[in-house]
Amino acid sequence: TMQFVTALAIALVVFASSSDAFLSTPKLHTSSGLPALSAFRSKESACQAARSTQMTIAMPPPNNMQNPLPPLEGALPDCPPTKWNADNMDVAAEQERYRSEGIPDSILEVVADDAANAKGLQYFEENRERFLSHLKANGAVLFKNFDMSKDPEGFRRVWEVLGLLPCLDPIHSSGLRSFLSAKDGVYEEVNKQSLAKHYIGLHNEATFTKTAAYGAFVCFSPASKSGGEFFIADGAKIFRDLDTKILQDLYDRKVRISVSNLDLDFLNALGPLKEPLAGFFKSVVGTLIAPKFEMDLDMIYGADGKPMRLQAIEHPQSPVNRHPDTGRPVWFCNVHNHARYLRDRRPCSVPEVGMTDVYFGDLSHLPADYLDHINEVSNKHIETMAMKEGDVLLVDNYRVLHGRDTFEGDRLHAVSWFRKGDEQDTAAKDVGVINSAINKLIQ
Repeated sequence: TMQFVTALAIALVVFASSSDAFLSTPKLHTSSGLPALSAFRSKESACQAARSTQMTIAMPPPNNMQNPLPPLEGALPDCPPTKWNADNMDVAAEQERYRSEGIPDSILEVVADDAANAKGLQYFEENRERFLSHLKANGAVLFKNFDMSKDPEGFRRVWEVLGLLPCLDPIHSSGLRSFLSAKDGVYEEVNKQSLAKHYIGLHNEATFTKTAAYGAFVCFSPASKSGGEFFIADGAKIFRDLDTKILQDLYDRKVRISVSNLDLDFLNALGPLKEPLAGFFKSVVGTLIAPKFEMDLDMIYGADGKPMRLQAIEHPQSPVNRHPDTGRPVWFCNVHNHARYLRDRRPCSVPEVGMTDVYFGDLSHLPADYLDHINEVSNKHIETMAMKEGDVLLVDNYRVLHGRDTFEGDRLHAVSWFRKGDEQDTAAKDVGVINSAINKLIQ
């Protein structure tokens, strides 16, 4: 029974794992033993932390610290609903159209010189239209060597000047996403030491029900020893280059993503109580807990061939989607990150209860040759960025998938999410007692 309670507690932590590494990052501790996050509590504590820790966060230039910013804590609207538009797609014709027209490079790289840094926020304001136009047309803008974005407040000032409208993380209500700076709407990325050796594959920050329109990833401190590179891939190019027969089959049959395993084999020893207790646990998780994650999960036994494994599985969904602005198709599927077959062949430190998988819509297994092909095409289009302090990457979250390599040492990256602006603002649901407890558990 104690093993089950422990497994259940861990399972709650990972139910919302259809984005990033499924676990919120705990407070990062430096070799001095002091939490690096304390550097963000105030300017005074930032200075104290800078003197006492190896991982410090540089403050932006004083002339850019204008009037105090209003706190965003408790004021951010919910992540908007996923915009699905995948019906009646001629996959082969759309692939051929991409091949004939071509797809330009995704990333606009903007490297600051002394003059740009001297202008501070004015530089971003002057070039806002150019940056946003490229983001919407091509999918990504990388800012390098800027002084302004080396702490959460400066980072926020940058995306506010660019006119980006912040929202909550798609699975914020689960309690699994912790803020690095709640007042600035900045979440901590996956810097957790227990997941340092876990390779995070390509994925959109999306669930079946919620998707952020844009994301801004920032590096406050790269991995102190090695690794931890951030990477992206263009979903339009992946769509174009996938084998047409494989892509068509996936499109026709749809996919379902399993986000957690809960092994209840101990019930086998309970004789006549096995079946009623199996139903009881399925009901408890399905009706009282899973809805808190707002992911439209079905609780299903035995999908992977293990009769007493209870899995939380998202509803059937298309692996491709039309971009909500351009109407052009993109690969919009997290199989590169979530497929168990691929995870078993990469560095992975997620416990069994947090292992994910991807099935066809009827819960049959994707063939290994399909997964090998998806992996090959996805890897071909990966663009790796060794981000340094203050570097910021803006991405179109519907078009560009992202991931992270393994690392050694301390690492501090963060992210803010944004809506497009034409969605109806929805107040976020209260995280709740259970979800707050989960957040504290994983910290």
